[in-house]
Amino acid sequence: MTEDSSNTSAAVPASANANETEKTAIEPIRLPTIEEVRGQDIWNNCAVRSVASGIMGGGLGLAMGLFLGALDNPIQQDTMTGRQLFVYTAKQMGGRSWNSCKAFAVMGLVFSAAECVVEKAGCYFARAKHDITNTAIAGCVTGGAISAKSMSFYS
Repeated sequence: MTEDSSNTSAAVPASANANETEKTAIEPIRLPTIEEVRGQDIWNNCAVRSVASGIMGGGLGLAMGLFLGALDNPIQQDTMTGRQLFVYTAKQMGGRSWNSCKAFAVMGLVFSAAECVVEKAGCYFARAKHDITNTAIAGCVTGGAISAKSMSFYS
């Protein structure tokens, strides 16, 4: 029996080595097709990227607004009926989701546009690189654009 067990244990690593060599096969490099190149060219357009980011940001804001609007509790919750409480919560969810949708859409649009312009534009500060500095500049521009709406210039 010891001979059988030693043969079995010796056979297991041999099959494991065969599986490892099959898994580590290197595939040749493939050139992108013309459709893939056209898709990349479309996605690299600053306007397309900005609009897509705005739409995705709006969707995220909508979902967050629905979630956070459901957490609002009315002050007079004890005196409200179930229907009144439902209507109040639905109105809060709708209002909060619409406001969050607009805010996140603007944030996504401005951030993506600023990052794309800094990276690709023909201005004096165009860097023609994709690194963390572009992201930091776009974040500063986005924060300034969002805070400019609430800022009072005459105070």
